[in-house]
Amino acid sequence: MHNFRKLDVWHRSRDLAVSVDRVTRQFPRSDRGVIASQLRRAAIAIPANIAEGCGRTSRKDAIRFLQYASSSAAEAESHLEVASGLRYVNTMQREMLVGELTAIQRMLFRLMKNLP
Repeated sequence: MHNFRKLDVWHRSRDLAVSVDRVTRQFPRSDRGVIASQLRRAAIAIPANIAEGCGRTSRKDAIRFLQYASSSAAEAESHLEVASGLRYVNTMQREMLVGELTAIQRMLFRLMKNLP
């Protein structure tokens, strides 16, 4: 349907996944990778689902995977809020990542609306 590499939303979500990985590597050992792992998994699912949606041949299937990407963004935001509450991320990191997640979700909704 689309070449995902041409989509700004895919590039931004890929960059977000890299940023999340860097941030979670700084989480304390006491986390035992639980929140870090869940946050990384949700973040990496965003560009993966965008790519998979672009590989689908029907509009309905493509939208379904873009919705999965949006859901993964919401999940990542929830994990970030928990990490923030535990003081694993500072306010500036949280605001930057949540802002990027919000922007990605808006881009996904526009993409879904404008798919041919």
